[in-house]
Amino acid sequence: MDENSDTKREAGKIGGARRAEILPADRRSEIAKQAASARWDKVKDVPRAEYSGELKIGDMALPCSVLSDGTRILTQSDFMSGMGMYYSGWVSKNRSPEDLAADVPLFLAFKTIKPFIDKHLGDLQSVTVSYRTERGAIARGIRAEIIPKICDVWLDADENKKLGVRQKKVAQQAKLIMRALAHVGIIALVDEATGYQEIRNKLALQAILDAFLRTELAAWAKRFPDEFYKHIFRLRGWKWKGRGTNPPQVVAAYTKDIVYARLAPKILEELERRNPIEGGRRKGAHHQLLTEDVGHPALAQHLHAVVTLMRVSKSWSQFKLMLEIAHPKRGDTLQLPLMADFATDPIKPKRPPREREPSLFDIQPDDDETAD
Repeated sequence: MDENSDTKREAGKIGGARRAEILPADRRSEIAKQAASARWDKVKDVPRAEYSGELKIGDMALPCSVLSDGTRILTQSDFMSGMGMYYSGWVSKNRSPEDLAADVPLFLAFKTIKPFIDKHLGDLQSVTVSYRTERGAIARGIRAEIIPKICDVWLDADENKKLGVRQKKVAQQAKLIMRALAHVGIIALVDEATGYQEIRNKLALQAILDAFLRTELAAWAKRFPDEFYKHIFRLRGWKWKGRGTNPPQVVAAYTKDIVYARLAPKILEELERRNPIEGGRRKGAHHQLLTEDVGHPALAQHLHAVVTLMRVSKSWSQFKLMLEIAHPKRGDTLQLPLMADFATDPIKPKRPPREREPSLFDIQPDDDETAD
């Protein structure tokens, strides 16, 4: 890089700094808001991964997700790793305008396979899609329905003897995927033709519920730490009198919303069905229905995460906002992180909500395990 370029860059920095010093404070604030708004506009409509899992084919383990807009994707980097694909520095610097316009990924930007890309992917605007992970980061994924087309590209290139030794390994993995898809595809077609797919979905959900829940109540043991309830009282502005004093009835509803509704799909609904209120009380605490091998570890992990969010929260609204972002209920709409709430929502002492908030007459004080 020559001295003139360095000089211009330094002059630009000085000019920007000098301009910032001259501008009034309100104008600088307006410019900053406009910049932040422009950055947010780029990501606000990005779909979020709502359901995630791992697709296992042969020796490949491919992370996959269903996004909030219904798109099925495989994580791009993991798919590339599993297939033995790689990025090429030379290719990245010498991409054709056509590849750039079509947003063709680098792992497909090889001249040897371009004729086969045109054949199988020529009608597609984009092979990959941006999405927001469950932790909120922006990532790239490959649309699941395009995976067979990508495999066809490599299989055709191999059949026409256009691949090198390293690329042939990619074609071998592509053949493995296509065989697996053919096997699963015929099963899915039969399930759809016979109507069994609806039963299959119900059985899959039941398997999840059975893994989490017992058929009978287990012996009672303390599962909810005192800190969990202390933070609820602190964030609501209530005076903590210890576990020996019955809390406001609404705490039971908070526990359901914060904990059970976020453990797994339909868990809260199934707990309510298996452990109903009879004669004004339940037979036991909901956590007594959780299994030792799956349910209790999931509960402990979730409570640890929730308490961590509570510790760093200065208000109830701040905590609920972070909870919705970090651990949203399945199917709920993701709330947008309005940073003003983080800074301007002070804790205000409030009276216990028995007189202000609707009473939940069907909830007993120990319904949320407050009798631990």
